[in-house]
Amino acid sequence: MARYIFITGGVVSSLGKGLMAASLAALLQARGYKVRIRKFDPYLNVDPGTMSPYQHGEVYVTDDGAETDLDLGHYERYTGVSARQSDNITSGRVYRDIIAKERRGDYLGATVQVIPHVTDAIKEFALADQEDLDFVLCEIGGTVGDIESLPFIETIRQLRNELEPDQSCLIHVTLVPYVSAAGELKTKPTQHSVRELTSLGVQPNLLLCRCEHPLPETERAKIALFCNVRKEAVIQALDASSIYAVPLQYHREGLDEEVLRHFGMLNKSPQPNLAVWDDIIDRYDHPEGEVTIGVVGKYVGLPDAYKSLNEALVHGGMANRVKVNIRWIDAEVFELDDADIAAQLEPLHGILVPGGFGERGSEGKIASVRFARERKVPFFGICLGMQMACIEGARNTAGIAAASSTEFGQTEEPVVGIITEWMSKEGLQQRSAATDLGGTMRLGAYDAVLAGNSHVSRIYGGQTEISERHRHRYEVNSAYKERLEAGGLIFSGMSPDGLLPEIVERPDHPWFVGVQFHPELKSKPFDPHPLFAGFIAAALEQSRLV
Repeated sequence: MARYIFITGGVVSSLGKGLMAASLAALLQARGYKVRIRKFDPYLNVDPGTMSPYQHGEVYVTDDGAETDLDLGHYERYTGVSARQSDNITSGRVYRDIIAKERRGDYLGATVQVIPHVTDAIKEFALADQEDLDFVLCEIGGTVGDIESLPFIETIRQLRNELEPDQSCLIHVTLVPYVSAAGELKTKPTQHSVRELTSLGVQPNLLLCRCEHPLPETERAKIALFCNVRKEAVIQALDASSIYAVPLQYHREGLDEEVLRHFGMLNKSPQPNLAVWDDIIDRYDHPEGEVTIGVVGKYVGLPDAYKSLNEALVHGGMANRVKVNIRWIDAEVFELDDADIAAQLEPLHGILVPGGFGERGSEGKIASVRFARERKVPFFGICLGMQMACIEGARNTAGIAAASSTEFGQTEEPVVGIITEWMSKEGLQQRSAATDLGGTMRLGAYDAVLAGNSHVSRIYGGQTEISERHRHRYEVNSAYKERLEAGGLIFSGMSPDGLLPEIVERPDHPWFVGVQFHPELKSKPFDPHPLFAGFIAAALEQSRLV
């Protein structure tokens, strides 16, 4: 029987509900339980695929091709359980499906309403695919009191009545702010937030209180009294030294014990095996060196736009027991007339050009690739970064001066162009420039075949076939393969049918790799992706040379 843990947030946004859900799931896993985490997003977009990274942060892509909330990245990184399309739902997707049913006549003339039709659709999502699971954690996006989240809160109310009494638990994540003028923590925002929640018919069982200072016993007792929970169920959540210290911190505060006590499972639950998390923190807190990596991108003003990338670099550092200092560099800076590219890039031990869309900053990225190639600085290009590496190679080593991408406009030398068809597990996929933007890219896990004597094959431990996640609309034009390889840029990974370039590398360079996929989406602190581990190892070697 699956048990459901619902997670809501109050007072303000960005309290770390997703991180808390991932940490609690990891703690339950450490006790031997099977878990899965789901995210309910109240916004009206069908998915975040067309949203600006500045609005929403990165778009996380699953193996089955879903464009999802970045919290699913936390879920995977902390549990190792691969997320699926069925693990993220939005109001937009719910309403789209309901309207489609209404237009087909599926409701047989009934008046379509929020209750029961919308709430039933949300319940169906929450209860799906829960076989063989011990716990399903359901995080509700947004903040209690937002009008958008009301159908989801109502769904929780209904579900808690329909499930067995010992089958559900609700954790409310709230804020206990410190007022410096008064010199004390204030519990009133938490009280009001819980009152708002209970007015909707939902009583929390546990409160996770984010606070900057330790929560005194008197304040804990006050919160428990006014919010109708046990004092032991008021858990303080202080800021941690690292996001990877959060599971251990929550365990020390008794979060997993209180959850299991609520379900009547504490006495029969094994003690958690947290050795893997102890090792992660040891590697993070006690590095034996450090490297500086420059990320030359388009959305560097908001680190959440590259959340998985940031974490994958940290994982690469853990694999090599070094601290990774990330320097975020706006690619547009290198397009100014007075740009001193060398001054910015020379201190770096590695250069990474990440994915992105659009022409803005592209010439700056190409200039960064050239610097890395000519100065023999370890280079890693991801998605658009690989395409920029191919354009740079075409212009400067293959003699194709007009090389460009059709994404940036008409060009006589389309080294990169829109992908119009490809084979997937569902069969032939076809797109055009006029196709809707949402959900129409090459999305999800696809296989790639590696050249047996290549650098990347060695990085992958001798594998000749890999599976990685994609999210892109443009591809390197394989018609230019021979000319690019004549210029020293080798195509060391191709799609199984040999038509789509997946990986390029330069054998005459210490470490120069470009990949069309997004390896950062599969990296975990306890299982760093080999490409990031290899890149940081090369950067460490570079640090010893400068």
